[in-house]
Amino acid sequence: MSLRYVLERLIWLPVVLWAAATLTFLALRIVPGNPIQSVANQMLDRAAMERALSEWGLDRPIHEQYAAFMSSLVRGDFGVSMSSGVPLSRLLFERLPPTIELALVALVISTVIGVIAGVISAATRSRWLDYSVRTFAVLGVSIPWFWIAIVMIVIFSVNLGWAPVSGRIRAGIAYETITNFMIIDCIITGNWTALGSFLQHLTLPALAIGLTSAGFVARLTRSAMLDVLRVDYVRTARSKGLRERRVVYWHALRNAIIPVITLQGLQFGALLGGAVVTERVFSWPGVGRLLLDGILRRDYPVVQGTIIVVAFIYVLMNLIVDLLYPLVDPRLRYR
Repeated sequence: MSLRYVLERLIWLPVVLWAAATLTFLALRIVPGNPIQSVANQMLDRAAMERALSEWGLDRPIHEQYAAFMSSLVRGDFGVSMSSGVPLSRLLFERLPPTIELALVALVISTVIGVIAGVISAATRSRWLDYSVRTFAVLGVSIPWFWIAIVMIVIFSVNLGWAPVSGRIRAGIAYETITNFMIIDCIITGNWTALGSFLQHLTLPALAIGLTSAGFVARLTRSAMLDVLRVDYVRTARSKGLRERRVVYWHALRNAIIPVITLQGLQFGALLGGAVVTERVFSWPGVGRLLLDGILRRDYPVVQGTIIVVAFIYVLMNLIVDLLYPLVDPRLRYR
């Protein structure tokens, strides 16, 4: 992995962010109306509406609005929420860590379950275990997140009472916020009560997302493993008398895991921006709910800032995936 390749990828990062910011800005302005006009019927007179439009700069031409938006963005100022008056940096500090935690745990669950299921399916091809895994994969791909989430709530929360229904932590438990990543903060402060409550609340939403994503991982792992198990070096390893488990998990899986890494890098970005429904079902205070509320309220700063931050994390995650390739397979070298 050359330094030049990493620098080239980093150079494209601001270009992608500029494109995401520009498209979001234009998409919000193309839709007729604006946040002030949507609540105009609640204002006392037209003068109040005009003052509000002038205060937010919505009475200026679109090119001036765009120039002001990009100027603030370059300075790192995402603005203030039009509906709540809270700075967006504070809102993102409150909402982004819970979504990242949920996405990472769901990613680990989908990777572990999906890879193990895919390897088992490939190693037991055309047997009952293979058919069972393939059925699980099809169901995981076909069933939407919100349906699995609702079923889990009914079974594990309502009927069995094993897990909380909603929220991030049980009411009444005090904890100190440092990074707003609950796992990190609880470990730093030694608050094991809060950590246990958080993990209980995290389990169901992470499983709901992880099981759905595991279907994709299992299908891709099975396909990649079947291709690798046919190559010459696998037959050579078997002819040397190596155990089948070592052949499958050490020689074959290591070379079949590259497509799975690519998929999970894309999945992480999808989980950040696409877990809106799951966060709604479980009342999870994440960035997905923040984005949805911003869209419904036509809150320009919230929508623009949230999409830009999610796009940044998405691009950064794909760069990390590219850097992992040569670590998994030393034959891959970028020049």
